[in-house]
Amino acid sequence: MADKPKSASRKVKDKWKEKSWFKIYAPEMFNSIELGETPAVSQDELNQRTTEATVQDITGDFSKMHIKLRFKANSIKGNEVHTQFIGHDLTNDYVRRLTRRKRTKTEHVVDAVTKDGFTIRLKPMVVTERRIQSAQETSIRNIATNLVRSRVSGMMLGEVVKSIVSGDMAKEIANSTKIIIPMKKVEIRRSEIVAFPPEGFVMPETPAVPEQSVQEETEAQAPEPVSAPSASPESTAPASSQPAEEEISPEEIIDNSQHRE
Repeated sequence: MADKPKSASRKVKDKWKEKSWFKIYAPEMFNSIELGETPAVSQDELNQRTTEATVQDITGDFSKMHIKLRFKANSIKGNEVHTQFIGHDLTNDYVRRLTRRKRTKTEHVVDAVTKDGFTIRLKPMVVTERRIQSAQETSIRNIATNLVRSRVSGMMLGEVVKSIVSGDMAKEIANSTKIIIPMKKVEIRRSEIVAFPPEGFVMPETPAVPEQSVQEETEAQAPEPVSAPSASPESTAPASSQPAEEEISPEEIIDNSQHRE
């Protein structure tokens, strides 16, 4: 009788039984809400794992369903995976709806460093009402670059993400570039964390203004109090352009009446 092949007698291991489920949580800037679960055999498999979620999934705002946020595993505590923000993107269908005939879509890439040492790459997108020339596109890019770098340099990473999601940064770009040509829509199409703060990074402190200088500046800006005119006997008397009438005594009145008779 022929022997059975060894492959038939070999047992197949079920790898899913060896895996455990880990809960994924958003960063603190999004109130550390639960994003979902992911399976893994060990915690080492979760170090480079990323996940995506829309702003609608996190905040419940239906108008922000086209904004996708990307997170990366940062620390693992038991069966909890805490993440950090690494970028965002707009959905392709939303970008296609903004692009129409006889319009110009101007995109640009800006690298900026936040106040807490993160190097973030932003890609503003400007859609104009009508077609524009290349010189106007260059002016729009220059204005957007200067504005983004100046704003990001004075904000923490959480504040930058908040301004992107809320649309405040896009509004500032629109207000600054509308002098060139009317804008149809301005968006921060994509962002990406290029570099994290180096080891030993110390956040620069905002120089404190001495209280004395603040008080002096406040006093200098305050209007001078108007002093009331001092009351003098001459000033209290009512001014009159006509000469004062002479007083007539009762005796003179009687004498005059007798003369008339």
